Amino acid sequence: MPRDKRGIERGRFGVWWHNTFDDWFFRSLIGPAQTGNAVHGADPTTRQQWLHDLERRKQYTRDQRERKRLAREKRQAG
Repeated sequence: MPRDKRGIERGRFGVWWHNTFDDWFFRSLIGPAQTGNAVHGADPTTRQQWLHDLERRKQYTRDQRERKRLAREKRQAG
């Protein structure tokens, strides 16, 4: 029996369906990768919420990076 990208055995139609639409569906959920013209056709409020969420995610990543850097410096000094 054929396998899809994840290695799960499925019929021919199931393999085509999951290989085609799983990636498409996931990409449509996470949204575009850039902020320029990111939310086409959305009202300004929605776009601002999306940009705010993106900034919060970036800030979280910066905070984690800084925390790891401080811990590394503390280990090296101690």
